[in-house]
Amino acid sequence: MTAADTITGCSYDDIVVGEVLPELAIPLTRTLIVATAIATRDFQDVHHDPELARERGSKDVFMNILTSNGLAGRFVTDWAGPYVTVRRVKIRLGAPNYAGDTMTMTGEVLSKKDGVVEVRVVGANSLGNHLSGTVTVAYPAGEGKDA
Repeated sequence: MTAADTITGCSYDDIVVGEVLPELAIPLTRTLIVATAIATRDFQDVHHDPELARERGSKDVFMNILTSNGLAGRFVTDWAGPYVTVRRVKIRLGAPNYAGDTMTMTGEVLSKKDGVVEVRVVGANSLGNHLSGTVTVAYPAGEGKDA
């Protein structure tokens, strides 16, 4: 078995508009929220200091938008495979992601043309939709010649 034998993902030719992606449940730990805020150089205290977050009207620290963008992209690339390139992530935020909850990602293929696939994504937690929007990925040259 080689490394190539373990690579998963969708072949462009097998993708169908309207296809529903498998759900992805992401546990929202305090470590995930704090570490990803710092990793994205977002040092706003509402993302790492519970006491200051509460002083500012939040119930706890909450996930930053850069992490939400990254998780939306990860959700689609986990499905599409390691050879796609993320072209665009366009999301809107809704309910905050707090530690101790779970965000469940869902998606549906909206369009497919010339090697480019657009997927509608929603990330929901117990408070409602945390994020909604689209992620667009491109397959490598040679794949994606629509008939």
